Amino acid sequence: MAFALILMASTALAGKADVLDATIESTGDATWRVEATVRHADEGWDHYADAWQVVGPDGGVLATRELHHPHESEQPFTRALTGVRIPEAVERIEVRARDSVHGHGRETVTIDVPR
Repeated sequence: MAFALILMASTALAGKADVLDATIESTGDATWRVEATVRHADEGWDHYADAWQVVGPDGGVLATRELHHPHESEQPFTRALTGVRIPEAVERIEVRARDSVHGHGRETVTIDVPR
């Protein structure tokens, strides 16, 4: 019982994954390159930021950048995703992060799509 409480407490320490910054640029072929800076107190394979997503105004996920390992010694960290297709009618996107325990984080970044 005590071990379970300690495990639950340590898992909660890392908190949720937050997006600190995001950028977008056209790649010239009707696709976009999105870059996100994420902060999360990764604690190893049991609790780490495992993805960030590009979300449209209707809440639909347009693209996901999977993060395949913890970034314990690299915080915050920045990663890019290319080939993102954003419908012509979408003028603004939200970038949100996700961690393997809590799901989506609190802090997101909203940016205009430069058309």
